[in-house]
Amino acid sequence: MEYFNIAPVASLIFVFTVITSLYAFYDNTLYGKFMLHPYSVSRGHKVWTVITNGFIHADWMHLIFNMFTFVAFAFTLERLMGSWQFGLLYFLTLILSDLPTVFRYKHNFNYNSLGASGAVSAVLFSYILFNPLAKLLIFPIPFGIPALVFGPLYLIYCAYASRNARDGINHDAHFYGALTGLIFTILFVPGILQNFITILFR
Repeated sequence: MEYFNIAPVASLIFVFTVITSLYAFYDNTLYGKFMLHPYSVSRGHKVWTVITNGFIHADWMHLIFNMFTFVAFAFTLERLMGSWQFGLLYFLTLILSDLPTVFRYKHNFNYNSLGASGAVSAVLFSYILFNPLAKLLIFPIPFGIPALVFGPLYLIYCAYASRNARDGINHDAHFYGALTGLIFTILFVPGILQNFITILFR
C-alpha cells in the first residue's frame, strides 16, 4: 500500500502489466488482441496495439526482466518528476518507441512485437538524467556500471543489434524508447540538464 501512496501511477502500471501478462500466459487469445502487428497498424487496423503490446510479455523471463528493471527505477522516478509527468512519459513512450517498428515492418505480415521494453528503457534513461553517477547492476555482470557509461554503450549496442541481430528481440523499441526518455525528461523537467551537469562536476 505504501507504494500506491508514494508512486500511484507506477504502481498501477506494474500491477496491470503483471496481471495482463499472466492472463496471456494462460489465454493465448489475448496475444492476438494486444500484440503489435505493424502490417495491420500501418493500414489503420488494431492501432491501439501500439499501447497494449506493452502490457503483455512472451514468457516468464521476459516479464521478470522488464518488471525487475521497472521496479528498480520507476517508483523513484515518479517521485522525482511527478506522477502526471511519469504517466505521460510511460504511455507516450509506448507509442513512440513502436512507431519505427511499424514503419520498418509495415510490409511484413508475419512480424509481431510485444513487451514493455521500450517504455522501461525510457524510465531507465530518464532516471540517468537525474542520477548519472548511479551504479547500475546489469545481469550477468557482477559489478555496478556507472549510469553515464552504461547509457552510451546501451544505445550503441541497440543500434548495432537492430541492424545485425537475428534474436527476435525488438531492439528498435529499446533504442527509441531510451531516446524518448531522454528527450521527454529534458522538455518536461525544468532544470534537469543543469542538475545533470552539476552532479557530474561537483
